[in-house]
Amino acid sequence: MKAYLFPGQGAQFAGMASKLAGYPEANEIFGTANEILGFDIFEVMRNGTEEDLRQTRITQPAIFLHSVISARVAADFRPEAVAGHSLGEFSALVAAGALRFEDGLRLVYTRALAMQKACDLTPGTMAAIVGMEDAVVEKVCAETKGVVVAANYNCPGQLVISGEIDAVQQAMQNLRELGCRNAVQLAVGGAFHSPLMKLAEDELMAGIETTVFSSPACPVYQNVDAAPHRDPDEIRHNLVRQLTAPVKWSQTIQQMISDGFSEFVEVGGNGKVLSGLLKRIDRKVPVSSI
Repeated sequence: MKAYLFPGQGAQFAGMASKLAGYPEANEIFGTANEILGFDIFEVMRNGTEEDLRQTRITQPAIFLHSVISARVAADFRPEAVAGHSLGEFSALVAAGALRFEDGLRLVYTRALAMQKACDLTPGTMAAIVGMEDAVVEKVCAETKGVVVAANYNCPGQLVISGEIDAVQQAMQNLRELGCRNAVQLAVGGAFHSPLMKLAEDELMAGIETTVFSSPACPVYQNVDAAPHRDPDEIRHNLVRQLTAPVKWSQTIQQMISDGFSEFVEVGGNGKVLSGLLKRIDRKVPVSSI
């Protein structure tokens, strides 16, 4: 069985709309997106710099659009399951028919602005921890003064932590002393997938409560529990929880493989992020990209 994977922040690249502009359907979607967002996202995705694309209010709708359009213009897009990494969960839901494109974009933009506001009000950061057992990282976070939590379970031996700046830096130092291979603070605007995103969670909830969700055409494996979902109410609830809960990506892929999915396709972005993680999770499973 074949499953499709949708990336989140970090998969953007300069000129990401250039090839898509050759498809009439893509141009129609970009026109609608410009109206919804109130600015020319297509121009930024085609001619903007990498710095332009790193702004959260640009990054999130840009990756969402790139993934959704890539799925729509693909010659043979018939997923038997989908999953998305953080932001990518919205792209996955649109691709699976659980959300209208327009509603998905509105929610993504609401999410992006709310996350930016939370970052501005409560400064935070994230760090990648490499070469340490998850349980050890979790224990160090729990024992560190301040707010610092496990945020992204990307693959075995790579876990991202998130929280207050001082707490994250102290946890990094503690983990180095315990022998982790590397601890690198990330160039991000805030503490995503941590309690510091509570404000954003509240604002996203307000948008989700007024949005129509349908049963998807295939199971959607969600970040918060690494399990497949088709019930619209469960999907709504998990989307809200996702902002302050960890992304269980490694567990998601392992569960999908256990459920019989033997081929994976990364849709959108630079085509490298999730493919690279999957190879570290299970090198035997074939993965390609659109």
